[in-house]
Amino acid sequence: MTRSVIVNPRRRALLAATALAAVGALTLTACGGDADAKDDKKGGSASAAKGADITISSKDGATDASINATGVKVKGGKLTSVKMTSVTSGAAVEGTISGDGSSWKPKAQLERGTKYKVTADAKDAKGNAATENATFTTISSANSFIGTYAPDGGAKVGVGMPVSFNFDKAITEKKDVQSHITVTTSSGQKVVGHWFGNQRLDFRPEDYWKAGSKVTMKINLEGVKGAEGVTGVQNKTVTFDIGRAQVSTVDVQAKKMTVERDGKVIKSVPISAGSPSNPTYNGKMVISEKFTQTRMNGDTVGFGGEYDIKDVPHAMRLSSSGTFIHGNYWGSPSIFGSANTSHGCVGLQDARGAGDPSTQGAWFYNNSLIGDVVTVKGSPDKTIAPDNGLNGWNMSWSEWTAGSAS
Repeated sequence: MTRSVIVNPRRRALLAATALAAVGALTLTACGGDADAKDDKKGGSASAAKGADITISSKDGATDASINATGVKVKGGKLTSVKMTSVTSGAAVEGTISGDGSSWKPKAQLERGTKYKVTADAKDAKGNAATENATFTTISSANSFIGTYAPDGGAKVGVGMPVSFNFDKAITEKKDVQSHITVTTSSGQKVVGHWFGNQRLDFRPEDYWKAGSKVTMKINLEGVKGAEGVTGVQNKTVTFDIGRAQVSTVDVQAKKMTVERDGKVIKSVPISAGSPSNPTYNGKMVISEKFTQTRMNGDTVGFGGEYDIKDVPHAMRLSSSGTFIHGNYWGSPSIFGSANTSHGCVGLQDARGAGDPSTQGAWFYNNSLIGDVVTVKGSPDKTIAPDNGLNGWNMSWSEWTAGSAS
């Protein structure tokens, strides 16, 4: 037989209130425990509890990431491994973790318009592991511009070597772009930029660089607008050294070249310049490339099959259009110093194969730097155009500065 228990309504309300009070007390006790824990963390355990905090500078999913700034940093721990790969090609990207384990960066610029994946691992002081991932795509070639430049960092060049930029896009915002490239020299010479068209920007001082000086070029084009819808991506500092001062003068009429170094004549060399029908340009020309041997084919410079020599020795470029000073083994030794017979180049007696160091061609090659100046005078031809090679020295200083956008 079941007995019924009748509870007084007032007692039921009292029991409910008591239960609520108990729950409240439990809740307050729990909150009080959190407060105590916070106080403990303020004492120094918060960072240990949080662990290593990894940050990848390029955001996951980005489609216009920088090719320069991508890196990894960690707080509250040390990086143990960072792997970056090109999703586009599958190639691994080399990089270096700093000595203190706090950061990682690639060894070289990333490629434009390329998708990359980064996985970074770290551990905190207690050995707790952390991992961060990101997949992103760098800014596209269509929306960015890059300048290839000469000379490169660490080079030693002659006193005539300008800093020369060639941009892969036409630049309309010339002033802004030029202002983000600074060229300074330890000699204190004033250096000014000059635009040749919309894609080439050269820098030089009024006179040749001082021998033995150091030149520093700072490129800060990241995010700089070059034209509508096109921004720069380069951030880099480049330094190069100026060697001894060597200027060689080719006298076409006398058929000889006088080589001066640091103001003193060190050698007189018999030459054979351009023939009367194919004269050599006059003017100041800068050696821009050197080849122990190279092929010279008349078809490439407008001479229809008149010559094709596959092994021209000791060749040094003086113009973009094909003017060289080079060794000549095919001409009779009697022409050097007595007859001008070339198609516009300056020839020096040499041996086939470029293996005889006793020849005039070998001597001049071995004693020349990229950036040395070769001045030609006495030719019936015109003065070479300043933008035909690295030959802006054929402009007066007022002409040069008039072409600056600063």
